[in-house]
Amino acid sequence: MLQLIKNKIWHPFLAWVGPKLYGNPSRKLYVIGITGTKGKSSTIELLSEIFDCAGIQNAALSSVHKKVGNERHVKASDNTMPGRLAIQKFLKEAVDAECKVAIVEVTSQGVMQNRHRYIDFDAAALTCLHPEHIEGHGSFENYRGAKVSFFRYVANEPHKAPPLFFINKKEENSSYFEAAVALKGKVIDFSKEWLLRERLKQNTLSQWFQSDFNLANAALATAIAESYGVDWEHIYKAFKEFKGVPGRLEAYSGYIKEEDGSKKLVHAIVDYAHTPVSLESVFSFLRKEQEKSAGNLICVFGSAGGGRDKWKRPEFGQIAEKYCQKIVLTSEDPYDEDPKAIIEEIKGGMSSAEKVEVIVDRKEAIEHALKTAKEGDLVAVTGMGSQQYYYGPKGAKLPWSEARIIRGILKEV
Repeated sequence: MLQLIKNKIWHPFLAWVGPKLYGNPSRKLYVIGITGTKGKSSTIELLSEIFDCAGIQNAALSSVHKKVGNERHVKASDNTMPGRLAIQKFLKEAVDAECKVAIVEVTSQGVMQNRHRYIDFDAAALTCLHPEHIEGHGSFENYRGAKVSFFRYVANEPHKAPPLFFINKKEENSSYFEAAVALKGKVIDFSKEWLLRERLKQNTLSQWFQSDFNLANAALATAIAESYGVDWEHIYKAFKEFKGVPGRLEAYSGYIKEEDGSKKLVHAIVDYAHTPVSLESVFSFLRKEQEKSAGNLICVFGSAGGGRDKWKRPEFGQIAEKYCQKIVLTSEDPYDEDPKAIIEEIKGGMSSAEKVEVIVDRKEAIEHALKTAKEGDLVAVTGMGSQQYYYGPKGAKLPWSEARIIRGILKEV
């Protein structure tokens, strides 16, 4: 009952108050909302880079960074999509910094709590859609419905101009989004195939752009930028200068000293992949890359606790067994669940535990994987990405950094 009251009264009230406190800042900006299951932060970071290269002052709010003009900071909030007042404050800061464009990450849970309300969005974009947050929404249909309702909101609210909607029509669920915005604005299609055929011609960019999922993110960023008037020259320049996103296919290399005094070169990847689709996308891409060097793919991962999407745990095990030569199962934000029990659920999706090791302490698991890797192997640490905290029992919130742990083990090349 209390949650119902919050969703029906308190959250809408805060959403209504926010723009009044900050002077309706979204009316003075071109606001782009990006939603989807994965790829939101990567698309936002790349799109902001494109606007920078084109000399267009912009602000961006993703799960990784808060950027306003030339100021960029690691986002302090635990919420991917901050509260209503925080978003309005961010938009006001963008106006004060003379930004022309603001890009906001929109989540299904944020939509449920009305965090998108009373923001004058000029464009809405969908990266992709796969099962996620099922426990929180009750079903995939409800989860999809929350995303669709964001598009419907943008379609039906007053605008400075007819809104734009970016939908990959090849996506399985695209028809629901198209139906929600029918005759309310312009739908712009995009896909990685379109990007390769019409713009890139030949993909000679960095490794970040070699994966199918990041090519899809790049295609969306390109479509949005071009709709705003950015030419391909500036977009391609941004592609070449883009350094990637922290915790998203982020690469590390360094030496480890062996007991006999020799050194071995070890490579590692950190990625936020935390759904079956994203995990399979990352592992299949890395497996293909490893086949070129005949090295093994070693994965280190777990699954979040707190009753979150338990259904995906055995699927994680099945996917890892398919692509990885060695698997190190560990803890990952267990909250009040027993991490060993979570690991057993992951193992339940595997046909054999032959290549599996269990090291509950996540730091020890990462260190073990790196130190036992052979030259030419790749260690993929997935699930937490650039998270700044590890969430344990009884509300424990421990400072965390996968990057710092790996850098502390590998000596610079």
